[in-house]
Amino acid sequence: MKSLITILTNARYFGPSWVFASINILFGTWAIYIPTVKENLQIDKSQLGFALFFLALGVFTVFPFASTIINKMGVGKATRNGVIFSCIAAMLPLLAPNYFTLAASLFIFGASNGFTDISMNTLVTEIEKEDKQKFMSASHGFFSLGGVLAGLGSFLIGPLSNPPLHMALAVVLVVVVNAFFYRKYQTVVAAPEEKESFSFGLFKPLLFLGLISFVSMGSEGAIVDWSGLYLKEISLAPEFLWGAGFLGFQLTMTIGRFLGDGISSKVGSVKMVAMASVLVILGYSFVLTTQVYISILGFAISGLGFSVIIPEVFRIGGNVKGVDSSQGVSFIAGTGYAGFLAAPPILGFLADSFSLFTCFVVLLCCAFVILGSTYALHKRGR
Repeated sequence: MKSLITILTNARYFGPSWVFASINILFGTWAIYIPTVKENLQIDKSQLGFALFFLALGVFTVFPFASTIINKMGVGKATRNGVIFSCIAAMLPLLAPNYFTLAASLFIFGASNGFTDISMNTLVTEIEKEDKQKFMSASHGFFSLGGVLAGLGSFLIGPLSNPPLHMALAVVLVVVVNAFFYRKYQTVVAAPEEKESFSFGLFKPLLFLGLISFVSMGSEGAIVDWSGLYLKEISLAPEFLWGAGFLGFQLTMTIGRFLGDGISSKVGSVKMVAMASVLVILGYSFVLTTQVYISILGFAISGLGFSVIIPEVFRIGGNVKGVDSSQGVSFIAGTGYAGFLAAPPILGFLADSFSLFTCFVVLLCCAFVILGSTYALHKRGR
């Protein structure tokens, strides 16, 4: 909680953290209008799914070039420009007159968000290095808050009845707040990292960090997608509790991110991820009891564990010796998004072929993979 207070009382830290919120405000506002876009363009679910694939494709396309652009531009200015590009790109899908322009606009939206994502995580990494002040986890908490703000904005759907106008209001909110604070971080540049010749030893920590990122983001997406159906079909929960697992997961995710920096300062990032993975294992174990209220508690415990894993992995990746912070962050973000995209079809296949219970057994095994990876990172750090 100390890092949250630090962010709220220091513009140098609030500015970057608001960028995290900004990205999710824009993305969340787009997300609540997906059904409207589907209906207006008269496209079916498979066409919508293919269009959304271009959103992910845009994200992946920018990853190989992002670190070079960020280092050349300066991470502070790159973050500012990323916010501007994201605001412009966020308007495009809701203005698309047909299916093909929708796909193209989603590609641009994905690319701008991917670039801003890498920039803002690199920015926080560099400020943490300069100031010896940890606030990465709390910044990711602001990302969660951005989603909450976008969700509250859904109450404007009826009164406005105008998706582009709604997005324009979200853009104004993002731009106005960023305009007050971007000067506090726009001069930040990535500290030059002494280059080392490539070796597997140099790449090895990034390999483990990428594996953790892949598994963690894939698992987070799985809980968001499948927790309600699990409670309905496996736990046989009453209808009013179908969303309770998702709610518990999101609440503890937000709380954990605001508490994470203080704990990380005391125990270190690698131990933090290890402790978090134990919480995730405990949470999944509760979920697999299939008892309604114990399973809901399990989803909440898992959220508390997952809340700090990705922020800490970004923090570690931005400090790998011999690797530029932007390159480390870019690699981890890329593997994380890959997991986020790969998990739904894999788990969907398992659910169809076996059961949702089997899916969560697999997710439990993945949590042990995270724990094992932290052991490998700990051995390397000794």
